[in-house]
Amino acid sequence: MIRSLWLIFAQTVTVTLGAAMAVSAVTGWRPSFLSPQAPAISPAPDLSEAVAKAAPAVVTIFARHDIPGRQAEQVGTNWNSVPELNLNTLGSGVIVSSEGYVLTNYHVVAAVSGLYVGLPDGRQFEAVLVGSDPETDLALLRVKEPSLPVIRIGKSETLRIGQTVLAIGNPFDVGQTVTAGIVSALGRHGLGLNSYEDFIQTDAAINQGNSGGALINAEGELIGINTAIFSPEQSDGFVGIGFAIPSAIIERVLPSLMAGKVVERGYFGFIPRQLSQEFAQDLGLSVVRGVMVSHVLPKSPAAEGGIRAFDVVLAIKGEEIRYVNRMLQIIASLKPGETVPVRVLRGRQTLELNVTPTARPKNALERENAAPSAVDSLENQPLPGRHR
Repeated sequence: MIRSLWLIFAQTVTVTLGAAMAVSAVTGWRPSFLSPQAPAISPAPDLSEAVAKAAPAVVTIFARHDIPGRQAEQVGTNWNSVPELNLNTLGSGVIVSSEGYVLTNYHVVAAVSGLYVGLPDGRQFEAVLVGSDPETDLALLRVKEPSLPVIRIGKSETLRIGQTVLAIGNPFDVGQTVTAGIVSALGRHGLGLNSYEDFIQTDAAINQGNSGGALINAEGELIGINTAIFSPEQSDGFVGIGFAIPSAIIERVLPSLMAGKVVERGYFGFIPRQLSQEFAQDLGLSVVRGVMVSHVLPKSPAAEGGIRAFDVVLAIKGEEIRYVNRMLQIIASLKPGETVPVRVLRGRQTLELNVTPTARPKNALERENAAPSAVDSLENQPLPGRHR
């Protein structure tokens, strides 16, 4: 009896499946149990709102000079009778204040006269340089025009690797361009571009002309100023490695630039070197991470405080030191004349020293050792079609 029932069941299932397949072949209909479930695909995020918020405040920076007109030879004496305009696109910038302040890279506008700012809507304004900070490669221009669009400055401290970012600028003078990517790394330093390096690394496409432009998050907030790319000798263009100055540094420098003041920083006067595990083992040190003093400048605060070459800096003012870029930022934040405790490792002995920082002098040597020359500012890259 059981065997007969099983045979009847099996035959019924076979007939039903056959009928379903026949109907499917004729009509295209497929029962749910024959339809494979396609994996759900999340739609790509719409970043147009972020661009709409930020893009109006991203500008082109160029220089404009009068040159003799084409009819000058006919006039004979008055070479400026029919002047022409020579436009030289320098890079990009970002409007950071309703009072007309435009932030850009220092290397974009250094030693350049006749500066102008071009808005995405076609308006152009003469600009003046009101402040610069070569130590961070930042500069501030100002235009006399009210009611300009302003970008909102975000918090680069909250960025995470893998987060979506957008680069906005004017590459190769083709017009305002937006590219998308992710945060590839944080805290990049030792590139030899400036004294206070804490770069955001991104794979958002940036090229010559993007210098000084905006790196924004998905909320349309400024979280960095695009500054440099890595370009191997085999390639003159962007290869997926770009660097931006984080907004955390911008917010520390911007008030002084707006006030037309020199950015005042604390200064110790020694050349640091990042301590690697291999180097520490070669020296027989008991620590494998930190900052070693490569050279102490004579008569500097470090020398006066007893710091010596080959000391390993463990802490400054109670804050543990692990990386050169963070240590330089801590020293820069110190008030000149205020003595601070510095803990160092000398051989196998830990010492507590007191150092009184002075104001950082111009062109100070206290900076991290430079990295390979393949990393450079965008405007100094030998890129095809550059307008320099």
